[in-house]
This record gives sequence, structure tokens and C-alpha cells, in this order.
Amino acid sequence: MLQLNFDLTHDQVMATMIDLTRPSILHRIIVAGGDSAATELELRHHGFLRVSITSRCVPHGQYAVGIVTGQHSLQALEAALAEISPFLSATAAIAVVIDFRGEGSNMKVRENLERLGFRIEAGVRCHERFVLSARRRNFSNMANAA
Repeated sequence: MLQLNFDLTHDQVMATMIDLTRPSILHRIIVAGGDSAATELELRHHGFLRVSITSRCVPHGQYAVGIVTGQHSLQALEAALAEISPFLSATAAIAVVIDFRGEGSNMKVRENLERLGFRIEAGVRCHERFVLSARRRNFSNMANAA
């Protein structure tokens, strides 16, 4: 029987997040969540140098890509999404790792992303985790219209 170790799963999740958000090395990437420091280092290892975590920055909507990892409950994930949202530009992409199981949790995360102005693009299962990607569609125009 094939045994998967954490590193293989973690590498696959990281590769999936990169594939889904499609950042270039020039894009600014912001990371939030319980594993943000480790994710920042991993992204730098992959060649992305314009990476930061929310605790070191001031939110000005200047980041093209957001990554949310390391949340083990719906409440923690919702808090991380609320924390990262002000950092993201009007057309930003976001990848969210859902690493908990709960009745309807995927739908609640989708609803939360849509409320923040994102449109879901894809969802990929990576072993015990689920990576959801979304993109903002000119969120600043939507806010002005409301």
C-alpha cells in the first residue's frame, strides 16, 4: 500500500495553489492563516520574491494574489478571509486551503468568498484537503455601485 507523507501532500497543495492563482514572479502575493510564515517561505523557495504576510503589512488593496492556509475550523477560515480581503486588489486571485471537514463547510466558504466580491473559478481535492480558487471581478466598481 502506498503511504503518502506530509511533505508530498504539502508540496502538492502548494503546487495546486500556484497553478490555480497563476501568479508571475512580478505579482505581489499576500498570505494569511495559521501556516502563513511557512507558506511565505515556501513561495519564496518557488521563486516568488514579492511575498508577505498580513501581520507585516498595511492593507491598501495592492496585492494581486492571496493565499489562505492552515485553518482548522470554519470560524478561523472566515476570520482569515476577512483579514486578507483589504489587502487584495479589485481583480485579485485567491486560493483557500480547506483542511477541515464539516457539514456544508465548502458551501459556507463559497458564500463568504462571494460576499467579499469573488467569483469561484475552481476547486481541487488534494488528499485530505480542498483548494478553492476565486477571482475578484472589479470589486471596486461593485462597491461604488452599492
